[in-house]
Amino acid sequence: MPIRVLVVDDSSLMRRLITRFLEDDGNVKVIDTASDGEEALKKIISLRPQVVTLDVEMPVLDGLTTLGRLMKTNPVPVIMLSAHTTEGARATMQALALGAVDFVAKPTRPGEMAAMVADLKYKIKAAAQASLRRMPAPAARPVLQRQAAVVEKKVDTGTAALAGKKYDIVVIGSSTGGPAALQQVIPRLPENIPVGFVIVQHIPVGFSGPMAEHLDRKSMVKVKHAENGDKIKPGMVLVSPAGFDLTFRGRPGSASVNLDPGGAPVPPGGFRPSVDVVMKSAAEVFGSQAMGVLLTGMGRDGAQGMLAIKQKNGYTVAEDQSTCVVFGMPKAAIDIGGAGKVLPLHDIAKEIVRNV
Repeated sequence: MPIRVLVVDDSSLMRRLITRFLEDDGNVKVIDTASDGEEALKKIISLRPQVVTLDVEMPVLDGLTTLGRLMKTNPVPVIMLSAHTTEGARATMQALALGAVDFVAKPTRPGEMAAMVADLKYKIKAAAQASLRRMPAPAARPVLQRQAAVVEKKVDTGTAALAGKKYDIVVIGSSTGGPAALQQVIPRLPENIPVGFVIVQHIPVGFSGPMAEHLDRKSMVKVKHAENGDKIKPGMVLVSPAGFDLTFRGRPGSASVNLDPGGAPVPPGGFRPSVDVVMKSAAEVFGSQAMGVLLTGMGRDGAQGMLAIKQKNGYTVAEDQSTCVVFGMPKAAIDIGGAGKVLPLHDIAKEIVRNV
């Protein structure tokens, strides 16, 4: 049976184009469209789509407000359509925090439409597998109270962690559902954690920077969009820039990151950055002083990288199926023996802290 999709966009042209392109795939069926959030909420109740594509910027009721209401009253997997602007990217990060499964960037030129819809088809198929009961609940408390609670958690989890330094690098890989999952891990790390981090999230070009900013605002540790030559430092979280391969240079204690845009397009099914590439490089440079963590995501990226770290006697953790939005990447690592430990999302920050 094809996946039943509701397309929500204030542009009639975009609604027609998305519908036409999606229905070229026999596995997807657009059951209806809506031009604003109010109309979408009514149609979701009556039509019960399996997946909703939701524009961020709409009149009457914008995408973020619509998403917030939807997740409280009638949860359904949502993929956001975001503008390629700084404000659009920031709104998208908020949407992922509210519970959207994933997003695609709207094309900036007519020739990019086909590529955007190909990405959308892939993510619709992933979203159709998503378990909303496993998605982190949106924060309901005011910002100041939430931040205070996060600081308290981080102090609690951090006190027992600093007794001995075992690792120099923690590489965290994620894909579908990853931005929301990362918000359940990074803000729970103590400021004085004695290890550096690199995050590898599958995300379109132009969105990894706003994701880093979003995490930095929520966290005690410093979160930074990685630049070529950045040093791996304790308490520093580097976010791999979308569109670049990231590898490590140097040796434990004085290593830095190397960014390479690549000389050829990413092959079908590949990613730039790739979790496998980063984790394998960590295994080579840091050996037993590397830790790999693999969170929710569709596909197999990261499985071989986790295995490489484990084979160097590093420590590896995979997210348990019970909390994954899509149990693809962690399952692939578990299946080949790359995961030393399997834990639900809410225990992963504590596990990192306990071991570094």
